[in-house]
Amino acid sequence: MTLAEKTAENLMQLIQEQRLGPGDKLPTEAVLTKELNIGRNTLREAQRILASRNIITVRQGSGSFISANPGISDDPLGFSMVQDKKRLTEDLLQVRIMLEPGISALAAQNRTEKDLNELEKILNRIEALINARENFRKEDVQFHGKIADCTHNMVMSELIPVITGGVEIFAVTVSDTEYEQTLRSHRLIFDAIREQRAYDAENAMRYHLLFNQNRFEYGGKL
Repeated sequence: MTLAEKTAENLMQLIQEQRLGPGDKLPTEAVLTKELNIGRNTLREAQRILASRNIITVRQGSGSFISANPGISDDPLGFSMVQDKKRLTEDLLQVRIMLEPGISALAAQNRTEKDLNELEKILNRIEALINARENFRKEDVQFHGKIADCTHNMVMSELIPVITGGVEIFAVTVSDTEYEQTLRSHRLIFDAIREQRAYDAENAMRYHLLFNQNRFEYGGKL
């Protein structure tokens, strides 16, 4: 392990000890070099290592800050580099069918009133867009991501990009937008989560995803 890598580990420990969260500013370069007993070049190399992992963001002239989603890259599994989008969509749907029904059940068990309010706001925006026959892709991504967030499971932060990435890729790949079934399915999922009916939330999500899988396989013609 190089000195820069060791310093990156020590810097991570300092971040955890000081309980720094997204958006928080790290101590100044002068403070960190003294605290960690290192030179400026070593510190800067360590910061580059953490920046490459999306732990921190270095802003020229302003300092270093904890990233908005520390440790999570925008494309953690390299979906954007996959050329066979049809195969990728098929595989992501399979993974989502395995994961999201259980996630929805856990969301129903663990959601808070704050979670519920935020989820309902997203759902209301989706319904308004559907009724106007407008594109709701961004809100759909937010809806599924928020359900995962409602689980309050610390591992879920690693899975959310898989889920939201799957939603985005499916929406891009399937040309025909399904309005009515999406409207009904999302409302059923939300109602079950709101009423903490874990079994019903699980089944509603599974039905929603299986319907989408059939749409994809049959080109939107069922």
